Amino acid sequence: MLTIDALKDYGANVEEGLARCVNKESLYLRLVKTVPVHEGFNKLYEAIKNHDLEEAFQCAHGLKGAVTNLSLTPLVEPIVKITELLRAKQDIEYTDLLNQIEENRLKLANICAD
Repeated sequence: MLTIDALKDYGANVEEGLARCVNKESLYLRLVKTVPVHEGFNKLYEAIKNHDLEEAFQCAHGLKGAVTNLSLTPLVEPIVKITELLRAKQDIEYTDLLNQIEENRLKLANICAD
């Protein structure tokens, strides 16, 4: 169940995320629920699979904004890394970072499930 305590256990910086939502817990939780189903994840995975680094960068950059604003630290770290690699147009193996992102996305999805 999605609660502030569950997000703290997940590793989110809840105080920072709440501050960005003017300390409105219901708003913060509602926004957090949108993250695991954000279309950017699948688009990122597909773009990398197709070696479309520009599209992958756009997707990663959008995800970075969403997870950073909500201070979802377990997702922020790998998404920031992949965003910067893609910004530099690094044509490398992204599997480890994608696995980290997906693992943390699924953990958040489980927390958000009612």
